[in-house]
Amino acid sequence: MLGGMDRAISPPPAWRRYAPWVMAGALLLGLALWLLGSLDQRTYRTPVDRLTVGTVTRAPFEDFVAVRATAAPLTTHYVTAEEGGTVKQILAEDGASVKAGQPLIVLDNAALQLEVGTREAQTASQINALQDTRLQLEQMRFKHQQDLLDIDHKLSELKSDLARDKILLDGKAIAPATYHQEQEDYAYQENLRQATVDSWKVQQQVRNEQLEQLARTLRRLKDNSASAEASLDALTIRAPAGGQLTALDAQIGQSKAQGAVLGEIDSPERFKLTAQVDEFYVGRVVTRQMALLTIDDRNYQVTVSKLYPQITNGTFKVDLQFAGTAPPGLRTGQALDIKLELGRASKALLLPNGPFYQDTGGRWVFVVTPDGKSALRRSVRLGRRNPQYVEVVDGLAAGERVVISGYQALQNIDRIELAGTI
Repeated sequence: MLGGMDRAISPPPAWRRYAPWVMAGALLLGLALWLLGSLDQRTYRTPVDRLTVGTVTRAPFEDFVAVRATAAPLTTHYVTAEEGGTVKQILAEDGASVKAGQPLIVLDNAALQLEVGTREAQTASQINALQDTRLQLEQMRFKHQQDLLDIDHKLSELKSDLARDKILLDGKAIAPATYHQEQEDYAYQENLRQATVDSWKVQQQVRNEQLEQLARTLRRLKDNSASAEASLDALTIRAPAGGQLTALDAQIGQSKAQGAVLGEIDSPERFKLTAQVDEFYVGRVVTRQMALLTIDDRNYQVTVSKLYPQITNGTFKVDLQFAGTAPPGLRTGQALDIKLELGRASKALLLPNGPFYQDTGGRWVFVVTPDGKSALRRSVRLGRRNPQYVEVVDGLAAGERVVISGYQALQNIDRIELAGTI
């Protein structure tokens, strides 16, 4: 009976005996690999509402930069003191409209007045001395002409005597010696006349040179006198041009040095705009470039008229002029927003602009995964930008979502884990 009831039991196959251990090992290995990957990938966890996300779209890109401009007079003339002195009178008020040449300020300078008076007295004395010299030269000329007239008169008399005495000599009414003496006297007078004429030519040349030198000296003295008078006249400070008097800096009794700026004359109702532009655009802004200004729903065109090469605090200065009339009611110092056009609008992949650009320089971004639960770091290449959008050159596709808020705390992060779904 027992022998009939016993039967041999075969052992289970090897795969069935080791399968649980293999499955447990594979599970442990996958868990270890996942943990290693998580440790290698630097993760930052944050609530969704702390991030700003923008979507990549394809649309026309307006290539412009928005800048804050300030209205300034188109031309400004400075009111300066040509001579120093003490403010004696103020003849115009700050903000008044003035005409070119209008007296504005009167200065008092006793030392200058004394110096000018002394110079004028010295000039008058020198002019008188020169006039005396000229008179002496004229008297010499008159004396020479008188001498020449006397010689000619003497020659005329001797010639008449010789003609008469020749008849008497032929009739032997006078001695030959007498006639011979008259001939010698006539020859002497002729020689004297020639010597007088030759002397006059030399004297005339010297006289002409002296007169020319005297004339130059007189002109110089008169110029000095006029300069002295102009110095006194310069104590009355006049408007260099017509316009509005501004920044008047003068009080009765104030001492002003020579060359001091006492005010400005601004062009009336003619304005320009000055703006500071980010140095990022220094290579893309040129003269005659267009910009758009909108005031009260009306557009005004302005053009870049001047570029200043200096870069200060990351910006450079530009001047702009209105292509037509300026907006009515515009005032000096008024701040205005303008759109400075850098190029024509063109189709492009666009990403909304945000603080991320300043933190990464446009080299990388965090792209939200399709499930909206995380965002992964990705290298990109961005191009032109305006206040609203940044042009996507490479690394992103239309429809992808990108974190565009600041990345200051995310510089060394590879993955953002979102608490919540976007």
